[in-house]
Amino acid sequence: MVQVEVSVDSGEAFDRALARFKKMCGKAGIVTEIKKRSFYEKPSEKRRRIEMKRQRKVKPRRVGERPQYYNGGSGGGGSSR
Repeated sequence: MVQVEVSVDSGEAFDRALARFKKMCGKAGIVTEIKKRSFYEKPSEKRRRIEMKRQRKVKPRRVGERPQYYNGGSGGGGSSR
């Protein structure tokens, strides 16, 4: 559990302090955690979400480039170019 604390100076507007508090909560990840826990997520949906997140992190290949494991039937694995 993360503890967020905001000290309010005398004469400081409440709106200003509230804005700082919200910003600190956002940086600490509290808002994201609340949204994530606000409804039940089935284990299969959780696995799917994590897999999609992992795939987005994978470096995109150039157009026409083949994966490393593809050998094109040549048996050697090298390209013929």
